[in-house]
Amino acid sequence: MEIIKQFELSKEYLESLQQAIESQDLNFIQESFDGVNVADIAALLDELSMEESIFVLRVLDAQLAADIIIELEATTQHRVLKELEVQEMANLIELMDSDDGADILNLFLEREREDIISHFQDKVKSDQILELLRYDEDTAGGIMAKEYIRANKNWNVVQTINEIRRQAENVSKIYSIFVVNNRQQLMGIVSLKRIVLASEETKIEDIYEEEVISVPTHMDQEEVAEIMRKYDLESVPVINAKNKLVGRITVDDILDVIREEAEEDIQAMTGISDTVDEYDSVIKLTKARLPWLLIGICGGLLGAGFIGFFEEGLSKVTALAFFIPLITATGGNVGIQSSSLVVQSLANKSIFDDSLAKRFIKVLLVAMLNGLILATFVFAVVVLIYDNEVAFALVVSIALFSVVLLSSFMGTITPIVLDKFGVNPALASGPFITTANDLIGLAVYFFVAMSLLHI
Repeated sequence: MEIIKQFELSKEYLESLQQAIESQDLNFIQESFDGVNVADIAALLDELSMEESIFVLRVLDAQLAADIIIELEATTQHRVLKELEVQEMANLIELMDSDDGADILNLFLEREREDIISHFQDKVKSDQILELLRYDEDTAGGIMAKEYIRANKNWNVVQTINEIRRQAENVSKIYSIFVVNNRQQLMGIVSLKRIVLASEETKIEDIYEEEVISVPTHMDQEEVAEIMRKYDLESVPVINAKNKLVGRITVDDILDVIREEAEEDIQAMTGISDTVDEYDSVIKLTKARLPWLLIGICGGLLGAGFIGFFEEGLSKVTALAFFIPLITATGGNVGIQSSSLVVQSLANKSIFDDSLAKRFIKVLLVAMLNGLILATFVFAVVVLIYDNEVAFALVVSIALFSVVLLSSFMGTITPIVLDKFGVNPALASGPFITTANDLIGLAVYFFVAMSLLHI
């Protein structure tokens, strides 16, 4: 069993490491990292300058350096690799699993990718990575690995064990053995336990399980993640249109997919239109944030227009202006709550989901109950503040009740509509809903005021 050294990053250790780098104390660097998990080393490199990080990677064993680079964030990977010579990059990528190598190469422009691949010395690994680059990044083919163990159904146990020993040199984790026929078509799966317990002359076709869950190369990575979650799979074989086994996807790959999708949803919910992080350029960060900010500005200008349209009414009943923030904030909050619940349900679809009509009835009942409680509370407060101004209190409470109903409806319907049109429904949980509900809230508020106060 691999023993992982407990690693704790302290200011004292960081200073010692930097001094070792400055004095080129290779022994200290190599010994201090011996047995440390690569994820911890990757986190440490974030604390070092780019020059220091490159020095450390060059000092360490090449396989360890390759494993560390895999653990780095995509933008950091790109920045680190760009500092290396092309041959160094090629050597490190060749030491990675094919899917990790393809992911790394996808960070580069096509011309740069071709230059790196031309420096590969392992033709098998080169062919594997080139095959993976043909698939879209967000499909099963794009995230699968070419390293897996397969056995022909006509082999006996002795032949199979010998093949496992040979093939396992390139496979870091063995979850199961995929069974194929002479045309390399997927036939089933066999566990290591069955192989070990069977007699030497037993044929694989006598012990393998024909029932196997597989995914096609074109399947979206989110669907693959859902299949593996639903059936609690540690790995899943990937097949092409002719049912030939072409790769496998492991639970490690799916965890990366889940993290990436969660980050995209969070950024969409906060109004960032593209996947970015703090290391991106000022121009890219601005372009990612600006669209929804402009939409928010437009919504604000329309809101100002609403208020300007009712300027005469506001001059007669100035107290109306005091409750504008209450109406808009409540509408925004209710809309975000509703849309967040719908987005969550869309992300975990079930064949037993309630029908659209049942969902709307439930949303309506919840909104009515919440709206009634909030409106009653606000009515009582306004009456107390404004010396029994019942008519004015009715305006605020009725408007608030109406806004809660409409905002709940908007928060429910918007993500469903976006999902139908193939747009990320998480967009509905951010600025889109907030801006829309601000305008609806103002319109309802002033309409109620005009109707009841006759202004």
